[in-house]
Formats: sequence, C-alpha cells, structure tokens
Amino acid sequence: MVSATAFIFAAFTAGAYALPRCRPTPTLPSTGLGDNLPPPPAGLVLKKIALGHGLQNYTCSSTNIAAAADAKGALAALYDVTTLWPGTPKTGLPSQEAFNTLTSTVIHSQDIPLNLAKPEAAEAGYTGSSLNFLATSIPFIAPEDLELGSTTAKFLGHHYFDKDGTPTFDLSEAGLKASVVKQTSAPVPVGADPGPLGTGAVAWLLLKDSEKGLSNGVSVVYRVITAGGNPESCSTTGLGSTTSVPYTAFYWFFG
Repeated sequence: MVSATAFIFAAFTAGAYALPRCRPTPTLPSTGLGDNLPPPPAGLVLKKIALGHGLQNYTCSSTNIAAAADAKGALAALYDVTTLWPGTPKTGLPSQEAFNTLTSTVIHSQDIPLNLAKPEAAEAGYTGSSLNFLATSIPFIAPEDLELGSTTAKFLGHHYFDKDGTPTFDLSEAGLKASVVKQTSAPVPVGADPGPLGTGAVAWLLLKDSEKGLSNGVSVVYRVITAGGNPESCSTTGLGSTTSVPYTAFYWFFG
C-alpha cells in the first residue's frame, strides 16, 4: 500500500510541472455537515495558512470518574503551508486532497516537535498512554523546518497559552501575533483522523481577538481539518491526572 507520505511526495513532484495561469484564492474548508464555521468578517484578508503539530493538554480534576477531562491549553510548532495551496505557481500541491491530507500525514509520520519528559513518546508512531506525552518546562525545541517529501514547510512560529490562559499564536517568522478567545466551534467531518491514540479529532474552531492589545496583524483565526487531540477518558487515566494528546491542525490567520 502506498503511504500518505509517498502520495504527498509524488503529488508534489507531478504538480511542479503544471503551473496555473493565475494565483488561486484559498477557500476555507467546509465540514460537509449542517454546522459550519461562519466566514471571516468583510474586509479581512488571509495572512497565512499554518500547519500546527503538537499536543492538546488536559486534566481530570473532577471527583467524578465518569466526568470528561478538562482542556488545559495546547502547545504546537507552526509551519507555513500557504504556498502549498493547490494551484500556487511552482510550489502548490496539485490537488485539494494532497493538501488536506497533510495533517494526517504529519501526525502519523513526523516526530512531535516538542521536548517531552519521556523523549521516546515524541517519536512518530508512539501509541502509549496520554500520561506519557507531557512536555517539559521548556517545551519548544530549536526551530526546524518541516520536511514533506520533495518540499519543505518553513518554520513559522509557536502556539501556546499565555500565563493568563489565553490562546496565543506567535508567528515570529512573519511578524504576526494573535491573542484570541473562542467565538464558536463546529463538529469535525465524518472520517476525521482520530490520531495515533485513536481518541478522535478535536473540533474546528473560530477564534477572535482577545481585545487585550496583544495581537499584531491578526484578528481572526480558524482551526480546521484537525487530526487527533481529543482526551482519553478519566476512567482510563485516573482522577487528578494530567495528560497530553498529539494533534495536528490547519490554522488560517486573517487580519
């Protein structure tokens, strides 16, 4: 069976020789369900499309073993995939399928780009308990580009939650920053990649500016085409547990 990585490699190689007549306008993905995220406000323009690869963090703080785990932020490296959008001259992948499968390809074939307390858990293919994926106090590794077959997605920045628990995207390589809060969510499409732990894909999100004066050049962020990231049950990990689950997602930044 041909791997997803091999498919991306072959697709990109073939696409390099088929240049479009004009630069395409990327269109936000749809879940294919009744519930979709609303479009960006009028007047905003797309600044970047990033692929995020990292961890969704959780705690089981309830005294009820049947309660769902509480979300406690995320950590991820961000890679610039804007120029891989299908139809982009010289760099675009030749089909929407080739682009959309990047999140699945990366989560199953690439090491998690974070410093973990158990380093072996960062290796691609590791499927141990979510108790084993905890990041160290210095979570981010030295910036590295993401190798995708015959092309490269440049390192763009980091996603984290600040000291006040506010979701933050620091696109340091582009001089952009987003401090955001959740506006709304949408359920994932049927067949969304459940990730290496099989826990399911996290919801699609629309995030708006936090109005703390911390953003620069970005006012709206979308999280779409997610893979993995949902928590294991507290009955599995135990009351009082802190866990982390691998995930990938596309982030669209508008400003």
